[in-house]
Amino acid sequence: MLLLSALISGLGLGSMYGLMALGFYVTYAVSGTVNFAQGSSMMLGAVLTYTFAQTLGWPLWPAIGLALVLCALYGLVVEFVAVRPFARRGSDAWLMATVALGIVLDNLVLFTFGKEPRSLPSPLAQTPISLGDVGLGLYPLQLLIPVVGLALAALLHTLSRRTRWGTGMLAVVQNPSAARLMGIPIQRAIALAFALSALFAGIAGVLIAPLFNVQSDMGTLFGLKAFAVAILGGITSAWGVMIAGLLFGVIEALVTSTLGSGYTQIITFGLVIVALAARPNGLFGRAQVKKV
Repeated sequence: MLLLSALISGLGLGSMYGLMALGFYVTYAVSGTVNFAQGSSMMLGAVLTYTFAQTLGWPLWPAIGLALVLCALYGLVVEFVAVRPFARRGSDAWLMATVALGIVLDNLVLFTFGKEPRSLPSPLAQTPISLGDVGLGLYPLQLLIPVVGLALAALLHTLSRRTRWGTGMLAVVQNPSAARLMGIPIQRAIALAFALSALFAGIAGVLIAPLFNVQSDMGTLFGLKAFAVAILGGITSAWGVMIAGLLFGVIEALVTSTLGSGYTQIITFGLVIVALAARPNGLFGRAQVKKV
């Protein structure tokens, strides 16, 4: 029973990593850049939901809806302020600029929201699931999270591979000049990708907030793990990063439940190094071939 509980908990946790890693995937697929403020986007979703629902007393669903809209707008700000000026000049300084913008947001939230951890109540995280008289130590939300994560991965994969909008987005990074000649608004497509990236992270923050404390630095470690997951899965594959997230979460939960939390980061990141040494393009990624 303990093993089953750890497995389901790991799937839920892994889905969070996968959702955030999808954000890395979508910006890389469209622009060849990534948003290293992704962890801050996750934190923003959780903090805004708490503020609207608990501090202002709004109903939960409108609070979540507005929080996610603001996360998407934050993604647009990241692209406009921290990526576009540098990418336009062919500079890689957007790497540091997105990190810096995330740190700025974390500290703004620290000064306004406070450093005290808060708890966000949810009807799906109040009563543990039980089989007869045996408690599983799991909440319904932990079962819902993997479903949401896989559904969003499937939707993103379908949009990118089966629709004209998706193929147009992918064309932007493959050949920007040709995409521009075909009438694709390149800058708008890149901005939309960053909005989607922050939106996915915000969804992850909203889903995980009832299970963890809401605080200004909650996204830091999640963002680091999500980037590791994106590279591990193959950042060019939506399904790859989602599956890698699930694997990472399950291994993390199993190590924690069997060996203790002290070994969790050592073993999980050690396995990431080994996997990337064997598969440099990720478990499900492929080396990109450019036609000249």
